[in-house]
Amino acid sequence: MRDPIVIIGGGMAGGNAAATLRDEGFSGPVVLLSREQNVPFGRPPLSKTYLRSEEDLAGWYVRPAGWYAEHDVELRNGVVVAAVDPAAHTVTLDSGAEIRYEKVLIATGGRNRRIEADGADLPGIHYLRTVAQCDAIKQEAVRGRTAVIVGMGFIGCEVAASLTQLGVRVTAVFPGRDPLERVLGDQVAGVMSAIHRANGVELLAGEQVAAFEGTSRVAAAVTRSGRRIECDFAVAGVGIEPDIPAVGVEQQNGILVDERCRASAPDVYAAGDLANHLHPLFGRIRVEHYNNAEKQGAAAARSMLGSTAPYDYVHSFWSDQYDHKLEYVGHVEKWDQFVVRGSVRDGKLIGIYLVDGIVRAAVGLDRGGDPELDTDGEMAACDRLVAMQASPAPAALSDEKTDLWSLAGPEARS
Repeated sequence: MRDPIVIIGGGMAGGNAAATLRDEGFSGPVVLLSREQNVPFGRPPLSKTYLRSEEDLAGWYVRPAGWYAEHDVELRNGVVVAAVDPAAHTVTLDSGAEIRYEKVLIATGGRNRRIEADGADLPGIHYLRTVAQCDAIKQEAVRGRTAVIVGMGFIGCEVAASLTQLGVRVTAVFPGRDPLERVLGDQVAGVMSAIHRANGVELLAGEQVAAFEGTSRVAAAVTRSGRRIECDFAVAGVGIEPDIPAVGVEQQNGILVDERCRASAPDVYAAGDLANHLHPLFGRIRVEHYNNAEKQGAAAARSMLGSTAPYDYVHSFWSDQYDHKLEYVGHVEKWDQFVVRGSVRDGKLIGIYLVDGIVRAAVGLDRGGDPELDTDGEMAACDRLVAMQASPAPAALSDEKTDLWSLAGPEARS
């Protein structure tokens, strides 16, 4: 019998890779190794609807629980991979067992960065990545209790919103001026600050936690400026770092892969949060969002089956906070012009990020629809402008009388 295609990682990327292999007609053996105990699923509800007990995770499964056995995908849960040997074409588990592979996809995602502060190991200080971690936070989230959120990136913002909606009094400690400022820029980040404050969150901007206090569990957080914040529990959202088993491939801020998700060793591929991929538009980037894991896992599977198509997805993500929806398309870390369509003051806008006059990304706040669902909407038009590397006049972008689709050309909608 032929050696299997082995997928390491049972998250969104790994699950979609397995599903795509079967959807594309691959009939050979497939082994999916997952550290977690559940079937592959999308993590967004862990900081939102699942955390608030508004929905279960069944709707977020890549495939129903019975699909794997029905389609001859060997799903092994609770398995930790220690090493991958590209020369020997073997995967070694932490138990010492070895699995030979024909091709291997590494999709182990990321692990939470830990807070480096005195008392950071006290019970009652939580991180959010897994279902078990979310369940632990749900147990803490009782109306009238108090929580400290450390970090106001997307996880911090969404958890702060969910806890507030559950009746928990939240204080957020973060180093920047406003939540999400590094990603969205000062104008949109200022709106996000106003949204959280309007909902009762106390924002301690420009601060960092120096220590946690408590005996049997956390009772307070102390900032570097000396502010002491009493709390019943804390949640840290200070980012993730690639979670990569020992493997002899080139790495730099993740596993380096080309435009076809191939690593530097033959028959080794990577996808999802840990893949530093070469994008035809954006250059070398590593993206930690749900949409990328979903689509790159599928692209890696097609590449393993011989496809030569580059992974050229124009990245997008979304974030729900309270009753506000934020959408984003493209990718940019620095920009030289930000064009607003709508109103920052009213908090309903499309913001377009330009680099040397070229549209590189766009954000919609309570304005744009999901570009993958609302295919005629403004965010879908922005997606097209990014893909085209369009350079329309900023005045046209900001003029709400101008149809954004018209700036993408007469054939854009087709």
